[in-house]
Amino acid sequence: MISGISYSDYSGDHYGEVIWGSDLAADVNIRDRYYFSDAKKTDFSVFAKATFDITEKLIGYADLQGRFVGYQTQGITSDIAPIDVDANFKFFNPKFGFTYKLNNNSSLYTSFAVANREPNRTDFEIGVTTPETLNDYELGWRFNSENVQLTVNGYFMDYKNQLVLTGALNDVGAPIRATSGSSYRMGTEIDADIRISDKISIRPNATFSANKNRDFFITKDGNTTPQSLGNTDLSFSPDVIIGNIFTYTPLKNVQLSLLTKYVSEQFMSNFSSEVSTNDVLESYFTSDLNVVYRLQSNKIFKSVVFTALVTNLFDAEYVNNGYYYTFDDDYSNPGTVTTVDGAGYYPQATRNFLIGATFRF
Repeated sequence: MISGISYSDYSGDHYGEVIWGSDLAADVNIRDRYYFSDAKKTDFSVFAKATFDITEKLIGYADLQGRFVGYQTQGITSDIAPIDVDANFKFFNPKFGFTYKLNNNSSLYTSFAVANREPNRTDFEIGVTTPETLNDYELGWRFNSENVQLTVNGYFMDYKNQLVLTGALNDVGAPIRATSGSSYRMGTEIDADIRISDKISIRPNATFSANKNRDFFITKDGNTTPQSLGNTDLSFSPDVIIGNIFTYTPLKNVQLSLLTKYVSEQFMSNFSSEVSTNDVLESYFTSDLNVVYRLQSNKIFKSVVFTALVTNLFDAEYVNNGYYYTFDDDYSNPGTVTTVDGAGYYPQATRNFLIGATFRF
């Protein structure tokens, strides 16, 4: 059994200074502060966790945590909008689980956990004050032998007020979050390490999942009544991710690794393209090649390790991130309000190289 406590106290000022101006007002000078707010955050937690044998084959564990968070700030933001927060959160985060040993090589396990997360300052600035609560259910199987290690894990993550990315960015490029009401993430994770021979091994991994908002609503086209979009996909949450590392060791001091990764289509908003198709990030597949050569030495250095990495080996053109936003346009068509959208994409580098050397004394 292990138990402990922790306490942290943070205080700091948030402000912006005038650093340039072509025509400053008479009472404004360079380095004057045009916005200011103080901030104080305290975080106290106490925990106790224990592992215990129930039978010869059945092991249980329990992990209990109490967490108490306070956040206070007062002043104005960089948008010259008032911010006045005095929030206190009390969280109880329990976790229970069991592992059943089937034989010397395999075991089954299951667990239930509750986790809570408070909004951060950026959330408070846009009016998000509700904490996120997660109930996590997991069931899995582990297999371990001399040449094969395999884990298959099924999970169901049930959220209340999940802090999800909206796809938009604030004035300094930080992602904006919102609470999505009721949502879930459900899927299967597979991870393996398989030694085929003394020279060849593979490490595949895969996740197949469904990530959904339940009964998601949006207000658009100047309407005051929210419109239901039904169950929509959570933003930046692909349904399929598959990776693998193929390693070949032709000589004792030489290793070659081919790393591959596939990511399925994902959305940058929580609308599932019901509002626009601009929020889609297409699926992509990438490969990297890594070569390592170790030179043993008995002189100045114990060893010298040379590495060569070719990223995006097959020169794929792909986008793995971006941003998405909507706004009500009442200027293009006088007398009407229409919700329009925009998006930006971050194309990734095509084939590129990195060569390095590590000297060990």
